[in-house]
Amino acid sequence: MIKKIGVVSRYDKHEALEMVERIIARFRDEVDIFLSPRTAEHLGNKYACMPIDSMRDAGVELIISVGGDGTVLRTISKMDDPLPLLAINMGTLGFLVDVKPEEAIEAIENVLQGFTCTERSRLAVQLNEDYLPCATNELVLITSRPAKILSFSVCVDESQIDEMRADGVVIATPTGSTAYAMSAGGPIIDPRVDATLIVPLAPFKLSARPWVVPGSSKIRLTMTMPEKEAVIVLDGQHTYHIHEHDVITLTRARNPARFVKMPIDGFYEKVKNKLA
Repeated sequence: MIKKIGVVSRYDKHEALEMVERIIARFRDEVDIFLSPRTAEHLGNKYACMPIDSMRDAGVELIISVGGDGTVLRTISKMDDPLPLLAINMGTLGFLVDVKPEEAIEAIENVLQGFTCTERSRLAVQLNEDYLPCATNELVLITSRPAKILSFSVCVDESQIDEMRADGVVIATPTGSTAYAMSAGGPIIDPRVDATLIVPLAPFKLSARPWVVPGSSKIRLTMTMPEKEAVIVLDGQHTYHIHEHDVITLTRARNPARFVKMPIDGFYEKVKNKLA
């Protein structure tokens, strides 16, 4: 039996906050519930709250995310060792949110009796000597000035696979293969595949194609053109400015993202239904 849970919600949507109130009303006598600080703030600070990165140490066993994929990614990025997450879909199109709002209470009732997890690999990201938050979906390197092309090299382990002139590049996990990488022309990868995806954005040569490399690879991006500013964006949540000679290094993160396994359609059915 689960004793402590955390709840994180998007707060720009009234229906999501109403769902949090419903969850609290139904389960507050069965489990200890801690809201993320911003969720608690938007509910008038009526309920106990706790920073997401402190929940594991406080004995929280499960986090319920009420929102869309963005809420899920933002929550995971705040944890070095992510807690299992159950996602209730209060967004739009989402590949990380499995539970429909009308099924939320029943799903939580079942999960509180016990659950199993699926694990998804994340990318550990280093900018020069500094470690940045891990990415569950992708890292995007892109020009910070519209219509300005970038020049950068891409190395996998010790081999340079390309010296690119392009608008940028997406480095994605299998989980992120159905996000920006797919829109940029990359393949969809089953999450069970141990791989990392490299997808150039509008490259200036026809031979620059997407690559699928082993998930254990060390990928290094190096800016090579002077006076060109760029940014890297992690999971659409965190943005950092990049300059000439900066080096971005990506490896498999030590701790994966964890999702509560639900008895619903599998990955292929999900792709077919959401992209139809």
